[in-house]
Amino acid sequence: MKRSRILAALLISLPLISTGCGTSDYVQSISLSATTASTGGGLYNIQGWGGTLQLVVNANYHSGKSIPVTDSVTYAVTPQGTDDSNPGVTLEAPPKTVEMNTTGQMTAVNPTVCTWTNLGTSTTPSWFLTGSYQVIATYKGMASQPIFVGVASAAGSNLNGNNPDGLCGPS
Repeated sequence: MKRSRILAALLISLPLISTGCGTSDYVQSISLSATTASTGGGLYNIQGWGGTLQLVVNANYHSGKSIPVTDSVTYAVTPQGTDDSNPGVTLEAPPKTVEMNTTGQMTAVNPTVCTWTNLGTSTTPSWFLTGSYQVIATYKGMASQPIFVGVASAAGSNLNGNNPDGLCGPS
């Protein structure tokens, strides 16, 4: 009788113990964004020499929780396209024109660039992106989706006649 009670207790407790076996929470994806609003489609803009953009990285777990990991990732910043203030010149890689620190802050530095050109007029601008910096964050071997950052740090010049009001990029 005593053995049958022990066996019954074991049989009852076994399913309760085994429900936790084989399941664990794991990182399902990494998401990269910035603290300022996107100009659309994952595109952000840094305005002015010394202007900054704070990036934010979250690890998204299978369970649905999201944990900030901004300071625990590596960043790859790749120039794409041209600098409108020097037509035909490919954007330079960091640390020239932009710098990226380990806390996810991107800063426009000298030499200044303008990755925008005005296809409109000074009174009715129509900005077109000529180049940007692609940023990808990697956390524990998993890469985020790319975001793109335009830089408008060369304001104040005519920029080869494309921006007659001396502006660089949308504000």
